[in-house]
Amino acid sequence: MLLTIVFLLHQVRFIFNPVVTLVEILIVPMTISGFLYYLLRPIVHYLDTRNVNRMLSVLLIYLSIAGIITIFFFVVWPPLTRQVQEFISNLPILLEGVKSHISAIQKSRFFSMIDAGNSQISTKITEYINGAVEMVTGYMTHFINFISDFIVIIGTVPIILYYMLKEDNRISPTVVRVMPKRFARDGAQVVSDIDAALSGFISGRIISALILAVMSFIGFWIVGLPYPLLLAIIGALFNFIPYVGAFLGAIPCLIVAYTVSPSMALWVLIIIIIAQQVEGNLIAPYIYGKTINIHPLTTVILLLIGGEYAGILGMILVIPVYMIIKIIAVRIYKLFLSEKVEEIVD
Repeated sequence: MLLTIVFLLHQVRFIFNPVVTLVEILIVPMTISGFLYYLLRPIVHYLDTRNVNRMLSVLLIYLSIAGIITIFFFVVWPPLTRQVQEFISNLPILLEGVKSHISAIQKSRFFSMIDAGNSQISTKITEYINGAVEMVTGYMTHFINFISDFIVIIGTVPIILYYMLKEDNRISPTVVRVMPKRFARDGAQVVSDIDAALSGFISGRIISALILAVMSFIGFWIVGLPYPLLLAIIGALFNFIPYVGAFLGAIPCLIVAYTVSPSMALWVLIIIIIAQQVEGNLIAPYIYGKTINIHPLTTVILLLIGGEYAGILGMILVIPVYMIIKIIAVRIYKLFLSEKVEEIVD
């Protein structure tokens, strides 16, 4: 019966095209609103304890965000824009610099000794580097497409976020009321578990990414790396992707550093490793706590699936979606299957 239902839905899939289009339009604003909701909700709850009206709390937060954005546009935006323009205009020169350094290494005596028995090593190294550059370029293109609908985001995110923060105490009860009454208690527990898991993951990702960006920028600025602000922001954005993001964010930094000198690339690599270790071993455990209980192999598989179907947006959303499905599946198993499995085992 299940397969028949799937087959029939596939035959009439054109009916769902408007729904799919609506989801594609709203997925980016809803994602940004959800991330900001979990980041700003603790502030709203704190203001609630001070007997501040919920609407006034949200408006105060909006005014604070407007002030931060104003400071950003006056302080951070001009050098960031200049660095982006310089980076784009100098990108062909950077790639040529990388190729010239690789050619110099291939002509060195040490490399000749290694390559003496296998003439394909130099070709393979060049292919691997070109593949890495293409991969990072592709993900940066996905990210540019991710923020290209700027008007839609600016027009919808503040409205969605406002109602999410204002109606925060009504979201969970509304979801529970949709469920059958006999499952209301378990449904409330599931909603609470999902909320706690998403809160820990999303707020933790945002805070750790900001701290990582600051540490990377300070390190890049000290060693004199070109485009330090731009590269630090790129690394922090890729850090939203678990495990793989650290590698993807490091590639453009190392490419730019290598065009300056191999020693600069070494220093940048050391800075990236130190920043990642501090973020991964000191900051992330304190922020996340025990909200994320996913095996690293499972995470990598999920990232591959999310990247294949939805690009960088899929890699960002696949972990929260998996956490939701896992919590629901565990609760359903406890409700309907655990007793039957124990009877079969007995």
